[in-house]
Amino acid sequence: MTAESGTPASDPADSEGSAGSESTDPLGDHEAQLDAVLAEVEERPADGESVSLALPRLGLNRRDFVKAGVAAGAMGALAGCSGALNGGGSTDTSGDVPEHFVPPGEHDEYYGFWSGGHAGDIRVYGLPSMRELTRIPVFTREPAKGYGFDDETSALLDEAGGYTWGDSHHPNLSETDGKYDGKYLFVNDKANGRVARVNLKYFETDAITNVPNVQSVHGCCIQSPDTGYVFANSEFRTPIPNDGRAIDDPSKYVSVLSALDPESMEVRWQVQVDGNLDIIDTDKDGRWAIASAYNDEEGVEIEEMTRDDRDYVKAFDVPAIQKAVDAGNVEEVNGVPIVDGRRNSPLNEGDDPLVRYVPTPKSPHCVEVEPNGKYAMVAGKLSPTVSIIDIEKLASEPDPAKTIVGQPKVGLGPLHTTFDDRGQAYTSLFIDSQVVKWDIETAVNSPKNSEDAILGKIDVHYNPGHIQAVQAMSTEPTGDWLVVLNKLSKDRFLPVGPIYPDNDQLVYIGNDEDDETGGMELVADHPVYPEPHDAIFATKDKITPAKTWDRADYEGEKEYVTEKNSRVERVDDTTVEVYASVKRSEYGLRDFTVKQGDEVTVTVTNIEGSQDIVHGFAIPEYDVNLALAPQDTRQVTFTADKPGVYWVYCTYFCSALHLEMRSRLLVEPR
Repeated sequence: MTAESGTPASDPADSEGSAGSESTDPLGDHEAQLDAVLAEVEERPADGESVSLALPRLGLNRRDFVKAGVAAGAMGALAGCSGALNGGGSTDTSGDVPEHFVPPGEHDEYYGFWSGGHAGDIRVYGLPSMRELTRIPVFTREPAKGYGFDDETSALLDEAGGYTWGDSHHPNLSETDGKYDGKYLFVNDKANGRVARVNLKYFETDAITNVPNVQSVHGCCIQSPDTGYVFANSEFRTPIPNDGRAIDDPSKYVSVLSALDPESMEVRWQVQVDGNLDIIDTDKDGRWAIASAYNDEEGVEIEEMTRDDRDYVKAFDVPAIQKAVDAGNVEEVNGVPIVDGRRNSPLNEGDDPLVRYVPTPKSPHCVEVEPNGKYAMVAGKLSPTVSIIDIEKLASEPDPAKTIVGQPKVGLGPLHTTFDDRGQAYTSLFIDSQVVKWDIETAVNSPKNSEDAILGKIDVHYNPGHIQAVQAMSTEPTGDWLVVLNKLSKDRFLPVGPIYPDNDQLVYIGNDEDDETGGMELVADHPVYPEPHDAIFATKDKITPAKTWDRADYEGEKEYVTEKNSRVERVDDTTVEVYASVKRSEYGLRDFTVKQGDEVTVTVTNIEGSQDIVHGFAIPEYDVNLALAPQDTRQVTFTADKPGVYWVYCTYFCSALHLEMRSRLLVEPR
């Protein structure tokens, strides 16, 4: 890469033993890099006490290998602790663990919604069986469901940026009174700065917003208790407007918090802040949105971004921000009012700042608010601690540092925290490849950086990111099952080539025991297509999906086409509208004729009344691929530019005469 076209990530000549060529020791390179990042780190808690962060040197024993080998891509050795390396499947558990196997014909107790990561979808699982039930396409086209092929969903994707892929990250269920209400699921696109809404009546994406003024949306959450807003954190700092005028001045780069209306999905306002925003969660009373952040150094390279031993959690006072927006204390950019929430902003002066900057140990990764809404947990990532913020103190404590009322030392690489119904927290330890269980009130009442609150640890395989317990993000945690989303699987399953599956593990947390795991028991491994990022769970009574479409939901938008009303209408010399019903073994039109060059709009209705009888309407030569559930109507528009005979056929095996179920598109030469 030339100096004119960009900056190389590193100089190979600087690598030990490289002699100016490509490094032959990526593991050693990463070890040196991480050592350099941590060399100057001194943890300084809010009370002024200094605690050294002494990570062990990255050797080649089984656990320590993970610390360096993951980021470098060195996959060839075992990782993790002394847990059973049985190659996957279920593990032996005590008799106190309920059966996680769900017999044929029986239903799971819980719905699980996984973000599909790079696949851009939502994956729906049953819990505790971990059986995949369906996938909901969100940010990318999906032929199996015809998503992105009919006019409506194609426009949905095009109007939200027209990107060819997305990275779904953090799914959130809508709430009423702090409880999941089964109406919507919201999820962000980390790749392209979008937020989508899934209608849980039909398990179908019905809205996508391309958020202005951001490159990437990382953190995403709903405003509890009543889904007042959907909040979206941009991760990458950029100038606003990002029009090329400030590309070489990082001091003008900012991150923004965006507030979306959950019904219209419009961006109502944004707040610009210092540093890179990360994960976000809200209190249970609708006042505070709390976001972790890193790179308060505002650097553009890793050495700059990890220079200081402290970053700042941003606590957004939502009613105060709304008041500033209503008063016009904003700058409008790309149609969105933006509030200045940077530390030196006049809006942050005085006793009631719009954004409180809470100092926390180096490069914190997450924020999760516990079910009672009293505390927000901030995991350290490059600190072995979790900082506990007393949310009530955010409004009254003059010194933001003193809102941190506990800081247990939990282990190496803490990333995410989830909760049971008994006042206990569970934190994933990326570097240690473990989950640690700890008592929240004990942590608050113990000296900072102590291990007094720890109740047990369990080995997982390998390098956990998000973990979620059932309904832990609501006010109604169940306290029984926990899922660990591991980034690596290594030796746990049959080899499938160099790109491995991830490993989602099921852990039972319903027992509190005085043993090394605190009663946690690993129940099962489940390989998953990479990379599901996060998940959220609800009891099955919270979700009530429809079994067939309700035609009233699209009345006035699309015609419900009956057999009797199937027809062809020529609108003008180059425009044709086709209407057809579909049922088992036949279409309402045996054939339909158009002329070469016509713009053809086809409206198709599945007139079946029985659940689970899905029909397809496919014309591959014109990239037509509709999937129609019972009572559903879909439309597709294409230009018939190729004369000839084109068979229309059903893509879902629906009856004994499925193969004979045909229609013909006849395109006459013009």
